[in-house]
Amino acid sequence: MPDGAQRKRDGTDPPGLRDARDTGDTRETDAQESDPQETDAQRRRRRAQFLRELHEAKALRDRVQPRRVKAARMRQAMRMRTFRW
Repeated sequence: MPDGAQRKRDGTDPPGLRDARDTGDTRETDAQESDPQETDAQRRRRRAQFLRELHEAKALRDRVQPRRVKAARMRQAMRMRTFRW
């Protein structure tokens, strides 16, 4: 049975999933929770890092799935051809 189905059925996490999450490094989340008044500079820094990682992930997906990228380009070209000003 898939993990998602078991979780939905009984409302608990499978033992392996719970252990994997608990072993992670929680220093970053603890620091954020203890500092409720986050400065704008900290927020912008976290946002910039998130956007960099997101862009990197999208670029990786584009490299490993070239067929999807080509199809998306074709759909965009079709939308632009049929767009009325």
